[in-house]
Amino acid sequence: MTDFVAPADTLATRAHDVCAVLVTYHPDLDVLAEQLTALAAQVTRIVLVDNASPDPRLRDVCARHPGLSRLALSENRGLAHALNIGIAHARRLDGVSHVLLMDQDSVPESDMLQNLRSALAKLAANEKIAAVGPCFRDARESADAPFVRIRFPFNRKLRCDGRCEGIRCDFLITSGCLIPLAVLDAVGGMDDALFIDNVDLDWCFRASAAGYALFGVCGARMRHSLGTSRRRVPGLPRGIVVHAPRRLYYMMRNRVLLYRRAYTPRRWIAQDVPRLVVKLLLFALLVAPRRKNLRCMLAGLRAGIAGRAAPPPGID
Repeated sequence: MTDFVAPADTLATRAHDVCAVLVTYHPDLDVLAEQLTALAAQVTRIVLVDNASPDPRLRDVCARHPGLSRLALSENRGLAHALNIGIAHARRLDGVSHVLLMDQDSVPESDMLQNLRSALAKLAANEKIAAVGPCFRDARESADAPFVRIRFPFNRKLRCDGRCEGIRCDFLITSGCLIPLAVLDAVGGMDDALFIDNVDLDWCFRASAAGYALFGVCGARMRHSLGTSRRRVPGLPRGIVVHAPRRLYYMMRNRVLLYRRAYTPRRWIAQDVPRLVVKLLLFALLVAPRRKNLRCMLAGLRAGIAGRAAPPPGID
């Protein structure tokens, strides 16, 4: 990995009113270095909140970017908590009016932020916009991920076709979201209690309930990884994304917690209950460690049904 020095013309076009907020937890340092290089060419301020990653080389990667503030947490407090810390830090920086939220495994294209800002400015002239997000592709997929409008019984998947600038959608993934701080004032921050899964869905549902719109921007693009590994399963050509038992606990707990919330769309709940059942069966019957997977998922379901945003009890 080499140090990155932005050319003078790039420095002149970097956004001074946008702070990138990035959360890390055991990151792939090569991907992180590529991401920071791409971000440093587009923004003047980056806040990296690290959830107690043990690798000392992370400090060295961060030190290569003088516009970066690294906030190291003493323990893993979860994605939502770390995002809120990063957003709070961004608020204290002079001139910052927007935050660009990023996952550690997302690499933006060189004009991603420029296209997001342009689209947000145009859209906000006509209606209340909560956030705009980029089109992204997982390197293991052959096509870009679609933007989604929640319908019943099936979602409407909207793909970029080169003819549209923005696609109205019902939710955006956290990574790549450009959000005005004024919207966060109105809608609130991320829900710390959710820890990791469905943090983005919860925030988008709250924003929509408050009368804000969400848009995907086709001209803004990034590379993004959905999950760490895939496993082949009979009858599913693409396989499934494999998660650790602890992560399965949060997946089950959080979706049930969202079912209980008044602002969660009823049609999303109606769609998601079958997904919950399928995931429960897949990880209990076909994906090792099956017994631990089942124990964790059932513990998550019990916590969600009881309305308890509790951490997993003694689960590795």
